[in-house]
Amino acid sequence: MTWQPSARYPDPAIRVLDPSFRAYHIVLSAVERLYTGTRWGEGPVWFGDQRCLLWSDIPNNRILRWDEETGVVSHFRKPSRQANGHTRDREGRLISAEHGGRCISRTEHDGSITELATHFRGKRLNSPNDVVVKTDGSIWFTDPPFGIAGYYEGDKAEAELPGNVYRIDGQSGEVTLVAEGIPGPNGLAFSPDESKLYIVASRAEPREFLVCDVRGATLSAPRVFIRCAPGETPDGFRVDIDGNLWCGWGMGTDEWDGVRVFNKAGAAIGHISLPERCANVAFGGRHRNRLFMAAAQGLYAVYTHAQGCPYPGPR
Repeated sequence: MTWQPSARYPDPAIRVLDPSFRAYHIVLSAVERLYTGTRWGEGPVWFGDQRCLLWSDIPNNRILRWDEETGVVSHFRKPSRQANGHTRDREGRLISAEHGGRCISRTEHDGSITELATHFRGKRLNSPNDVVVKTDGSIWFTDPPFGIAGYYEGDKAEAELPGNVYRIDGQSGEVTLVAEGIPGPNGLAFSPDESKLYIVASRAEPREFLVCDVRGATLSAPRVFIRCAPGETPDGFRVDIDGNLWCGWGMGTDEWDGVRVFNKAGAAIGHISLPERCANVAFGGRHRNRLFMAAAQGLYAVYTHAQGCPYPGPR
């Protein structure tokens, strides 16, 4: 790829769509490419206690690790059972949504892997896609059939369940259904106070962000929060401490590949252009103000004045 970072400030790749975005835009910061060589990058997660970022390369069946101190990229796990989205739990352990394993898994401190959810009411999960952990220790995840649709991101199989959103209780481990009837449930994230759960409906026409009120262990009926323009495709996203949504974006036109930023009212306020579609993002760095962007073939980063919501556990 011939893409090069901007040689001047402000970086023209960072676009202000609304004046409110200027509060988050560091004028003396440019988009950097940290790595290229994935087939479909996904699920970045920051490990502040190790100063590294993990992210998935689903078709290549591996989880990669980028080291902040050296810039070196290495294999964290290969094979990865075609893991997709990741987060951390209250003890700092890696929680993963696996296509190949068709489960939600936890990597223990000794490196062993525990499967937390494989079935619901006796039926096999499809291919868990993205996952978040609430501060009460519960784990919430989406389960569309994308990973079993063929042999590129998993193993082809018939779906036994519709695409749903589930919750794993942090104490009992019980798996419960919290949202159903969502076309292609994909990325999800809580609002800063955890009173709302946002969910991408990636097979709606046009694509939509849905929002549900969080009522303890259950959700209200989903309602439309953002309706995208035809052709625009959101994927994974994360929320900053002011309630803004930073969303992987693309597959409409090259002009809009990258990250779209929405405020808590659902209005687009900014855009970070990349030379390829961005699948998912994570905030990291010492102050959680560096946005890491896992794109199709590359990993990118940019410093911002935003701070991502902290993970429930060690950072």
